[in-house]
Amino acid sequence: MIKISDLRNRDVVNILDGKKLGNIIDIDLDLDNGRVLALVLPGRVKGFLFTKREEVVVPWQKIVRIGRDVILVEVPIVNEMDDYRSDYLLDEDDL
Repeated sequence: MIKISDLRNRDVVNILDGKKLGNIIDIDLDLDNGRVLALVLPGRVKGFLFTKREEVVVPWQKIVRIGRDVILVEVPIVNEMDDYRSDYLLDEDDL
């Protein structure tokens, strides 16, 4: 069994481009069914004066492997994520 605190300390790496996406900042849980739905990662910073950081949501199905030090995910290249944003959102059918 893995604790959530252990997951937050692991680096998340995209296997499509080999880039480190950061560490987990939040986890989306389905409390009714006891399942992890998605991992939430820090995204790029928007704005100049009043900065706001977007979040990147990685559905549980996109996690390839959870290792001792790293979590491997398969997500589109970070620069193209806005184009694929709809693929990241969980539909009612996916649950």
